[in-house]
Amino acid sequence: MLLCIVIAFQVLLVHGTTFTSTFSQQVDVLENEPALEGIFHRPPYKNLAPVYEACNVEFAFPSEEERLSALATGKYNPDVPVPIDVDVYFPNEFAEPYIFVTLPRFGSGVPYSLALLTNVQRPNGTELVAFPNYYWHNSHGQDCNGITSVYRIQIDSCNRMWVLDSGEINFVQHCAPQILVLDLPTGKLVHRYRLPADVFRISTSRFVTPFVDIADNPPFGQCKQAFVYMADALGYGLVVYDVQRAKSWRIENKYTIPDPDFGTLTLAGESFELTDGVFGLTVTPHGLGLRRMLFFHSLSNDAQIAVPLDVVNNDTLWHDGVASSIEEFILVGKRGVQCAASAMTSHGFLLCGFMNPIAIVGWNIRTPYASPNRIVWAENPHTLQFVAGLKVRRNPAGKEEVWMLSNRLQKVFGGTINYHEINYRIQRCGVDELLFGRECKP
Repeated sequence: MLLCIVIAFQVLLVHGTTFTSTFSQQVDVLENEPALEGIFHRPPYKNLAPVYEACNVEFAFPSEEERLSALATGKYNPDVPVPIDVDVYFPNEFAEPYIFVTLPRFGSGVPYSLALLTNVQRPNGTELVAFPNYYWHNSHGQDCNGITSVYRIQIDSCNRMWVLDSGEINFVQHCAPQILVLDLPTGKLVHRYRLPADVFRISTSRFVTPFVDIADNPPFGQCKQAFVYMADALGYGLVVYDVQRAKSWRIENKYTIPDPDFGTLTLAGESFELTDGVFGLTVTPHGLGLRRMLFFHSLSNDAQIAVPLDVVNNDTLWHDGVASSIEEFILVGKRGVQCAASAMTSHGFLLCGFMNPIAIVGWNIRTPYASPNRIVWAENPHTLQFVAGLKVRRNPAGKEEVWMLSNRLQKVFGGTINYHEINYRIQRCGVDELLFGRECKP
């Protein structure tokens, strides 16, 4: 059998200089066209620092008996799992980061939906191991106290992982969607919130992205004042969860739905159909002196939308259905093409994985959402096919890094995937290296 040629698992902490350019200098660069041409000159394609490459996903099991049982019962089908999201946790300045991957249960055959990347090399790629452990996942929706299916996660500044469990497998709702909060130093569950029936639509909703905004961050805060925003891609809405009050509410209107003109997604010459609503979520960073906004977009749409956080976080404003606070929603602009996962740097650059060009594109939120202000930070039609997971994280040296997971979703949906070539990648690069077109160093 032809074995996949993979890059060995390599995760080295980046001990470089901190992000030294001030935000005002960056704004000046963006608004000065001659400077823009010089500083943002880039080679045709960008090589990011590889962390993980695989032809197909390799799973660890508690025992060989468990593996064989899962294969025999159809709970494990090697050709079904598709990695979607990545996030990283730095336990200290000396240790390698923990790298987490999600694998939603689009269908039967996914043995577990949340995993930790190991350094064990197998024929098709580096091995994954279930997180927190295998038995959180192995009921396959029969035990709603476990984990059913996870599209995306978020690790906060308080060393906690927020897991958005959609509760469905193969389009069947087995459990109510829920938020699980795991303490990463111990791996223990510290909070659970099951969404009440009035904020999701049974057999329709699909919760694909969480974004957690914490007001009382360390070192002075106690990590208690948190709001979670959840993208319901197929229910065409947003759910807001006030953690302190243990209360949630639903938001939906004309801005949370897809546009049929953007229901065909084309990547590297292959097309597939999706009518996904709200998909990418992020917020204005603290400390910029701006009114803080929730930025969101639908996958099957080209519109970038913003709504003030103080409006979103006020549950009394959302009692009138689709007409609620509609005047507060801002059409920031249209990009003419779809983008997938999004993230925000601390200096206010909103990043998104574009379909055309196949690239990570950055936009300074203090400038108009116009083509000259949407800068290609990294373009590579080979390694960035469908950026499904995108995070900005600060490493122990104080430097911001962009982490991204790409998959060839067009080949998965089209049935053209070839497991003798690289299909799944995790890559990283420093924010300043991306912004100024420098080489990405591991």
